[in-house]
Amino acid sequence: MTLREHIDGAREVLRDNRLAAVGGAILVALSIGLVLPRALSQYPPTAIDIFHKFAAPGWPHPLGTDAFGRDVFARLVFGARYTLLIGFGVVALAFAAGTIYGTISGFFGGFVDDAMMRLVDALLSFPSLVLAIVLTATFGPSLGNAMLSVAIVLAPQFARLARAQAISVAARPFVTAAISIGVPTPRILVRYVFLNGIGPLLVQASLSVGSAILQTASLGFLGLGAQPPAPEWGSDLAANLAYIDDAPWVSLAPGVAIFVTVLACNLIGDALSDRFDPRQRRER
Repeated sequence: MTLREHIDGAREVLRDNRLAAVGGAILVALSIGLVLPRALSQYPPTAIDIFHKFAAPGWPHPLGTDAFGRDVFARLVFGARYTLLIGFGVVALAFAAGTIYGTISGFFGGFVDDAMMRLVDALLSFPSLVLAIVLTATFGPSLGNAMLSVAIVLAPQFARLARAQAISVAARPFVTAAISIGVPTPRILVRYVFLNGIGPLLVQASLSVGSAILQTASLGFLGLGAQPPAPEWGSDLAANLAYIDDAPWVSLAPGVAIFVTVLACNLIGDALSDRFDPRQRRER
């Protein structure tokens, strides 16, 4: 199957699967916050109004204000850009690095495969969040370093899956025929191996978006991700957790936003898994 056919299949999933459509609608809503944040909120996310701190949800603050009088809804809206940047940026980086690495390893096999996969095994031997914490602490606390650390943690998963797909596809007759007539190796890797094994990789990517958001939010919660006063949901949740008894809306808002976003990504990933599972296709 070509890349366009896979994309058309993904569109079919969103059209026919109601849960996937709900997940897609949530991501579209987040995208509006990314493109037009000021159209949704009249307040800057970092504007301090100490005289109206801990204002209850209502007009003109639909989700209330925090300990500095900042509008919680504004911070959610502007924080959506960080969330989408984290989710899709991290997964795109991990997808590219892991897929290239795994495809080369699986296609060439032998000593090359053994040597390359030992590095992957070493990275997979650490708990993902622990490794992300260690890497971020080494690089220095910042959103960029947190994203890079999470991408490094996620890349081995794509490498393993890409290797398995490359081994499977490389054994097919059309790949052998392409090698026998002298098709350049880079073209074989991209046109025949990668595109014919991309289905499971797309499913993994859709599921990894939620994982990337959770892990980066966890780093922000620990103070290793986005630094104040940036409106990032994980750091906002950590900063306002102490006020949950007196002003629960301050910490519940970013927590619920993280939950809903990750749920949307998982709904889409589950639907794509059904779409690209050969057994599911045969049942249809």
